[in-house]
Amino acid sequence: MKSRHLISAALAAAALAGASAASAATTPERDCFYSRNVNGFSAVDDSTINLRVGVRDVYQLNLFQPSHDLDFALGIGLESRGSTFICSGLDATLIVPSTIGPQRYPVTSIRKLSANEVAALPKKQRP
Repeated sequence: MKSRHLISAALAAAALAGASAASAATTPERDCFYSRNVNGFSAVDDSTINLRVGVRDVYQLNLFQPSHDLDFALGIGLESRGSTFICSGLDATLIVPSTIGPQRYPVTSIRKLSANEVAALPKKQRP
């Protein structure tokens, strides 16, 4: 009788472990960064910008609306909401200087580029 309960307990534990491993595998990994660690940028187009974060990480941000001054900007600002830790587009607003003053662009999505994607970037798009 005891062995039957032990086997049932072992099977239940294995099922729970498998379920938690499956949910962890389907949950997308969040890559976050501190806004103070951004040390370079490069415009891909009017709505996309690549940021250098730290020494080797590159994040790609997509803007809610196009910025025609992004290609010519010598500097940008990145405002974070809530804290300096940025994990999603909802956490950040890009500030781009223009001839009429600083323009604010909400960020819709943020994605960390893989090492292969960074290596494949054209020189002009590397931050």
